[in-house]
Amino acid sequence: MKRHLIAVDLDGTLLKDDKTISPANIAALHKARENGHEVVIATGRPFRHAKRYYEELGLTTPLVNFNGGFVHHPNDPHFQVSHHPIPLKTVQHILESVADTKTQNIVCEVTDHVYFQRDPVGIYEFYTDHALSVTTGDLRRLLQHEPTSLLIHAKGEHVNEIRSELSHVHAETVLNRQWIKPEYMVEVMRKGTSKAIGLEQIAQHLGIEQKQIVAFGDEENDLEMIEYAGHGVAMGNAIGPLKLLANGTTKRNEDDGIAYYLKHVLGLA
Repeated sequence: MKRHLIAVDLDGTLLKDDKTISPANIAALHKARENGHEVVIATGRPFRHAKRYYEELGLTTPLVNFNGGFVHHPNDPHFQVSHHPIPLKTVQHILESVADTKTQNIVCEVTDHVYFQRDPVGIYEFYTDHALSVTTGDLRRLLQHEPTSLLIHAKGEHVNEIRSELSHVHAETVLNRQWIKPEYMVEVMRKGTSKAIGLEQIAQHLGIEQKQIVAFGDEENDLEMIEYAGHGVAMGNAIGPLKLLANGTTKRNEDDGIAYYLKHVLGLA
């Protein structure tokens, strides 16, 4: 059997709702690696929030973090790091146009340095975990470096308005996606950034052809990756557009969907 590259998203895909990896998924991915296949994490999370899972799986491959905004290898200094931040001028324009009355908070991440428009309490405490630095205040003044990611916690009634403005005014520079859980979040990334681009770089590094890539995902930020992979798989809990795009659908993240598909459909584990 040819060597495959198995790419797994984290939240809603590899991880259960309690943010743990099931024993079945761990066993399946270990078996796949024993059979000569490569396993890669492709996530919207920064590395500091993916590291524990990378180590738990015992991986030795590069990672796709920030939805392709940061592609690196934590243990190989010779791997060519790819970092695609948002131009600072564009971020400043966005910050000026997003009125305080339309947002709960704004989060900018410069790799592992985190900036908040307002105090990081409640759901925002997650972003401060293992951060190299945390800065709070007027981001138009405090932010001096191009951020890897910009996250706008919008009030529900303003989500479409904010996304529409981003899509029209800044369409040439950034793309935006929406999260509904746990809150209404509008994620802004540099245009051309995607998990697919990161996965392509890693596949070339590992010498694996596109048709031998298997990718699992569940959300809007997985669309490009699922389309790019030779075999894109949507989780049972995935959004409708992803299921329509995928080559196959597996069980939910709560029901060991990755393990089931690798073992019973593809025979890789």
